[in-house]
Amino acid sequence: MTLHFQREIERLKRDLLSLSALVEDTLHRAVKALVERDSGLARAIIETDPDIDQREVDIEEDCQKILALHQPVAHDLRFLIAVLKINSELERIGDASVNIAERVLFLVKQEPMDLPFNYAGMAAKAQAMLRNSLDALVNLDADMAYNVIEADDEVDAYNREAYKKIEQCIRENPKLTSSYTHLLGISRHIERIADHATNIAEDVIYLIEGVIVRHRTEEYRHSR
Repeated sequence: MTLHFQREIERLKRDLLSLSALVEDTLHRAVKALVERDSGLARAIIETDPDIDQREVDIEEDCQKILALHQPVAHDLRFLIAVLKINSELERIGDASVNIAERVLFLVKQEPMDLPFNYAGMAAKAQAMLRNSLDALVNLDADMAYNVIEADDEVDAYNREAYKKIEQCIRENPKLTSSYTHLLGISRHIERIADHATNIAEDVIYLIEGVIVRHRTEEYRHSR
């Protein structure tokens, strides 16, 4: 590996981690906007979307330049493939957070009501999955990546709980059906963010072990 190539890879890592921190913060602020009924914060989140999109484009272009100029092989090639896929997942997480913010803007215009579900707790779990998946990338830690995948079941359970509670709320207060439907959409967006974090963890496992574990995670974990 040439010194120039090594510097390019390190810069790529920094840019990817910076994007990850931004989308993680965006998710945190989106849920805060929901809990506090803060329309100003929700609008600020929506305004960050072009920045996230541009960063995603910049990272993709940098990967393409490195591939063209250095023609990496083996682990270096897998790293760049993983970065391209992770980069896309991060952009989608940003989109999901924006979708939450857009639903918050609708909710703050409706009749105030108590939240029937612990959205902050669910989002904190999804945030931790995202953070740990990127830590697994930095530290090349396959065990941490597998733990992220296992944590997805907890977020799925949160989502099922949200559905049951919101379904009950709609039965008890049907005039607020529209608001409750938006709340259900928010829990689904958080669940999708956890899915994206899981995809990142699978990409990290591919980078480290050279195997595609998508749909076969348990099989490969028990064979290690």
